[in-house]
Amino acid sequence: MLIALGTEAAMKGYRVRYTLATKLVNELVEAADEKQPNKTIARYGRVDLLCIDELGYMELDRHGAELLFQVLTEREEKNSVAIASNESFGGWTKTFTDLRLCAAIVDRLTFNGTIIETGTDSYRLASTRARAEEPAKTG
Repeated sequence: MLIALGTEAAMKGYRVRYTLATKLVNELVEAADEKQPNKTIARYGRVDLLCIDELGYMELDRHGAELLFQVLTEREEKNSVAIASNESFGGWTKTFTDLRLCAAIVDRLTFNGTIIETGTDSYRLASTRARAEEPAKTG
């Protein structure tokens, strides 16, 4: 769904960037290690729509979470962010272990935002199960 949203926006002429949450955080940490985090944060701040996939699967260290927060703050009220996660906001405390930072990130994302809940069941698992239940085709 996130990829389709980004593709549709790009087809309408918007500048779109899609990334996995862990890839984004790793890129931010590497940029910070090279003393150039502002350049990377600004690059992610310039696109019209930033699509961040798989947020909530991996625990982020405090430094990485703070850098992600800076990206979200850079974009706040200027450009759109779309995030996909199978984890509820309550479960994000496992990803963002600093509770105040977690609350601030949720606050930034939900202010004037639209939340689309699609459920927590994996479409991949459902598809696999459906194929397994199909009667075997004979030649």
